[in-house]
Amino acid sequence: MNIMDKSQQFSWVGNEEMCIDQVKIDQCSNVIIGRYGGNKTAGAKKNEDGVLVWAHEDWELAMILDAHYSAESATLLVQTLQNEFSNLKALLDEPIETVFKSVETHILSVFHSESFKQSCQRVKGETACLICVRKANYLWWLSIGDCLVYLFHDELHKLGQYTLNQRNFYEWIGFINTFSLPVPCYSSGVRELRTGHNRIVMVTDGVLECEEQYYENPFNLYNDLYADKENTKLTDQIEKVLQHVHQQHGKDSATIISWDYTTSLPATYPSDQIFQK
Repeated sequence: MNIMDKSQQFSWVGNEEMCIDQVKIDQCSNVIIGRYGGNKTAGAKKNEDGVLVWAHEDWELAMILDAHYSAESATLLVQTLQNEFSNLKALLDEPIETVFKSVETHILSVFHSESFKQSCQRVKGETACLICVRKANYLWWLSIGDCLVYLFHDELHKLGQYTLNQRNFYEWIGFINTFSLPVPCYSSGVRELRTGHNRIVMVTDGVLECEEQYYENPFNLYNDLYADKENTKLTDQIEKVLQHVHQQHGKDSATIISWDYTTSLPATYPSDQIFQK
């Protein structure tokens, strides 16, 4: 097995580098990470978000976390997935027909394990957790809590489709833990990427909940993170969004993970478009 280069891996938890009153942009291979710790004048004094990114030549895995009460649960999730790197990489190298089912089954088995649940009982607080994997022209996600993932594409925009998952409140991993329930609560899905230029965007709720809540409307996030893609770099677009959060006196930390995938593979269309006379 080829171990990935350090330039293809990125991890961070907010208590390590809080980014209060500061927008920080990082890059891991083709994946851009934007971090903002909140506006100090609005009362920001901590950052409990977290990020893990693995970027391979054939796939990307990204996890975004939004903890509360402390960053300990975010740290636990980052460490847990890092410990599973070899197992997950072997699964991510499987054929496209089986890869997402294998990855989901493995991650859920880790979260269901008694050792992990016992570790959760030793941390202060809990975290929302969103994990995404892109391989070939498909995107899979597993969502616990209220982080969001968007898929931006011109065809989807024309139909008003932007978000892939729904924010689910009262759902976490950590001291209060959905995987300790008799029936764990989470959502997952797979989406076919469209022919051409796709942009995947993952955010914590600090992007959405500042003052006027401008980015609660996904159309506004599409406009600022995708519409001018031909003339503006993704790094600059993410900077613009997080600066807007700062100017709107966002108290909560705000984190964005985004990357592009362009494919020439044909996408699914209805039969009347395929066979139109």
